[in-house]
Parts: sequence; C-alpha cells; structure tokens
Amino acid sequence: MKFIEQKLKGVYIIEPTPFTDERGVFRRHFCYEEFGNHGIASHVKQANVSENNFAYTLRGFHYQLAPHGEGKTLSCLKGSIYDIIVDLRKGSDTFMQWISVELNEQNRRSIHIAPGCANAFLTLEDNCLIQYYCSEEYQPAHERGIRYNDPAFNFIWPNEPRVISDKDNSDPDFNPDINSYIL
Repeated sequence: MKFIEQKLKGVYIIEPTPFTDERGVFRRHFCYEEFGNHGIASHVKQANVSENNFAYTLRGFHYQLAPHGEGKTLSCLKGSIYDIIVDLRKGSDTFMQWISVELNEQNRRSIHIAPGCANAFLTLEDNCLIQYYCSEEYQPAHERGIRYNDPAFNFIWPNEPRVISDKDNSDPDFNPDINSYIL
C-alpha cells in the first residue's frame, strides 16, 4: 500500500498495490503495521457499511469531539463518491481548510481521515457501497455535524445533493468557539 499524505496533517490517500492474475484481483485493504508506521491508529473499534441507492445522495459532515475523536478510513467498493474532508482541529496549521477526493471502484483508493477532521461524501452514481473503519466506537453524545453548504468553508460540490437526511440538512453552521476539536 502507498500512503500519500495530504495537506491536512494525518489525512492520507491510500493506494493499494493489487495483484492480478487469471482469477481476478487481490489487494490488501488494511495492515495494522503499515497503518501504524504512518501514525494512523491501527486498531479498529467499529466498521460500517453505507449503502446508497441513488446518485447525488449526501452524507455528512460528521465528526466526534474528544475524547472520542475517531479516525476513519473510507473506501468506495462499488460506484463512486466525491468526499470532502475539513480540518476542525483548533490550533492546526490547516484549521478550517478542506480537501476533496474521488473514491471509486476503479481507482480502489481509500482515504484516511484524522480525528478532529469532519467528512462528507456525495455519491456520483446509483448503488454506491462505502465501507469504513473507525478507531473509536460511535458516541452519540460526542457526535457533531456541520452543514454541507456552510458558507464559512465555500465547499465546492460537483452536483447539488438530491437526497439528504433531515438531520444532515439541519446541521448548524460551524462555530469555531463551540464545535472545534481541541488538539
């Protein structure tokens, strides 16, 4: 696996090294030692699967406050998604900056999101299947969200969402004095 650190500290694009033969393709999806060598919490406390029926379904922005901040590694196993990661770590050199990445079944990439960063994704086609590993268990009391179109960030989406939950659509704008992740 190849780990490509992004401008947001602790955020990596992970490119697999697939092995191909007449049977198909084999690739390693997770390696405790390799993740640990890059400073990524290599223990997995929860794994989730997101099944999305329709193109332009939006999920997020989600994150958890300390002490339950979670690192997440997302992969799109079927279909394609546009994922945005935003740094909400007060004191970080990239506080309130964001990056985007397309994950799909063809490029087989994953993205690791550091604790204190929030992410949201927009499906780009019908029937997308996303798997993600989390370094912490879901803690509802520590869960937070920000709106996908919060004007403080000027997020650029490839398309307007067509399907979004009431919960995600009603998340507040980010307030750095209340919702920052303290390093």
